[in-house]
Amino acid sequence: MQQTSTVASDSSAREYAGGKMLSARREGIGIVTFNQPQKHNAVSVDMWGGLAEILGEFATDDSIRVVVLTGAGGRAFVSGADISQFDQQRNNADAQRAYDRQTSVGREKLSSFPKPTIAMIRGYCLGGGLAIAMQTDLRIASPESQFGIPAAKLGIAYGLEGLRNLVSLVGPAHARMIMYTGERFGAAEALRIGLINRVVASGELENHVFELAQTIASNAPLSVAASRLTITQLLTDPQERDVDAVVRASAVCFDSEDYREGRAAFLEKRKPQFKGR
Repeated sequence: MQQTSTVASDSSAREYAGGKMLSARREGIGIVTFNQPQKHNAVSVDMWGGLAEILGEFATDDSIRVVVLTGAGGRAFVSGADISQFDQQRNNADAQRAYDRQTSVGREKLSSFPKPTIAMIRGYCLGGGLAIAMQTDLRIASPESQFGIPAAKLGIAYGLEGLRNLVSLVGPAHARMIMYTGERFGAAEALRIGLINRVVASGELENHVFELAQTIASNAPLSVAASRLTITQLLTDPQERDVDAVVRASAVCFDSEDYREGRAAFLEKRKPQFKGR
């Protein structure tokens, strides 16, 4: 299986879904690579299963504090769902429901993943690929990246969760423009409307993303988790918010060894060594 990404070619990489998904570890950072470059990393059903396996392992590995998602080949993050499977697996409403059940394990693992995630985007980030990127916490893209959701050009409807994520990032006006036109747009426009966090030169993208990931990984995991939980709850419908969970997360931080370490490191003018407890 072709793989040209530096992170994908790490000697510690493991294969899933017949090599179409790869995982690796690098200094406390988990790496997920969509590895079907001959199809611009279009996601097939088995790749969703591979994603679920990788994220399940990263979730229970205490040495992993941040996860980076990327695409192999340099031409795409993820170009969308594998359209070659549509005739057999998504040819009507009943088939679509079956497809949703088959792929739900991967989508649910990503949406409920308990650690910070970063999408490192080069090239195409379209349709289901953009849905994946929108489920991550941060999105960093190279200038040549292209974004879009071509549902209107395929005659399909986008799911509630995907549209909720889109509206929460760009607002309803930009979401309508994206969905109604189905057109592609570049990284500068994606940054302007708030779809992505930063645009970084392609040659500097990988180093920038991993420096960012290492910055997050070096911070207090309980504090980062509390912020992540609270932001998620603020984006949830008020009647569905778990306010008690937010209160508990705050209490855990103030009672933690890491809080004592953070105070001591500040007074001693040294870098804190957080343990996540």
